[in-house]
Amino acid sequence: MNIFSYMENYDYEQLVFCQDANSGLKAIIAIHDTTLGPALGGTRMWTYASESEAIEDALRLARGMTYKAAGAGLNLGGGKAVIIGNPRTDKNPEMFRAFGRYIQGLNGRYITAEDVGTTVADMDLIHLETDYVTGVSPAFGSSGNPSPVTAYGVYRGMKAAAKEAFGTDDLSGKTIAVQGVGNVAYNLCRHLHEEGAHLIVTDINKDNVQRAIDDFGAKAVDPGDIYSQTCDIFSPCALGAIINDETIPQLTARVVAGAANNQLKEDRHGDILQERGIVYAPDYIINAGGLINVADELEGYNRDRAMKKVETIYGNIQAVIEISNRDGIPTYKAADRMCEERIARVQRSRSTFLRDGKHALSRIHHK
Repeated sequence: MNIFSYMENYDYEQLVFCQDANSGLKAIIAIHDTTLGPALGGTRMWTYASESEAIEDALRLARGMTYKAAGAGLNLGGGKAVIIGNPRTDKNPEMFRAFGRYIQGLNGRYITAEDVGTTVADMDLIHLETDYVTGVSPAFGSSGNPSPVTAYGVYRGMKAAAKEAFGTDDLSGKTIAVQGVGNVAYNLCRHLHEEGAHLIVTDINKDNVQRAIDDFGAKAVDPGDIYSQTCDIFSPCALGAIINDETIPQLTARVVAGAANNQLKEDRHGDILQERGIVYAPDYIINAGGLINVADELEGYNRDRAMKKVETIYGNIQAVIEISNRDGIPTYKAADRMCEERIARVQRSRSTFLRDGKHALSRIHHK
């Protein structure tokens, strides 16, 4: 790939390559945009087929984090890191300590966190070398398991989407089909059950399904049958790319709102949902609760404060819908526009000269 052309096309700021022969570290840090604040994004460890594939993944994910943070109303930018290697066989403590020193060298421009292939224990090793890391062990002030917080944000966003579709955000009596009943979706189902919703669930893990049946009186269906269920809301909480040419014709729901990432297989599927009158809650707006939660650690974690911020996902979904109606565009495009408008407003305000100006969150004190 032509790296500089790619970076120029999507306006990336920085790409950092990190190598440590002793530990075998081969890492890439991509910083997309720091207009709103330091770039926050997890470290992914994966057996990439090539260096070009690893670079492209880091760049793509970093840009996604810019939009997710902006959409959540956070004073953070977007970044991502990838480590090339097998997370089951190639890890060692020296690798993550070396990586931590590279992060420290960026002096707060990039803050990392756990992601695919990395663990809390890995973040603790990074934390030995830098304070620019979140998602560490509770002993270091971690917020713990983010699943319940993510679920609460999806619940709030679902209510906002329901208000647009049904004229009320009351979900009691509504039938909601939930695809996947893992940690996030289980907690989402708990909120929905407590409000009086009827649940239809599916999951390839039979234990997850049985737990939802036992705890919430859910109706279970086979994975392939979840799309065609008669329901008010379809909630994808498992795989990505499940809103596609095959599944859209089966949907009876008037709302699509769930925790899964990258729900639209292609952008045009968001256009089709709009044409069919289905209210789609863009995934990176509605599932931002985990990011909001971990971002609160940067200020010294306070659960009540974090949950109050997560509640704003309701208003964020409303704002996306308002832009969609205002500009006559599908909600997935409206979400991007909302984020871009926020970044542009802050960018314009920063034209005022400020000597030694710094982002507030970059002033994390070192131990």
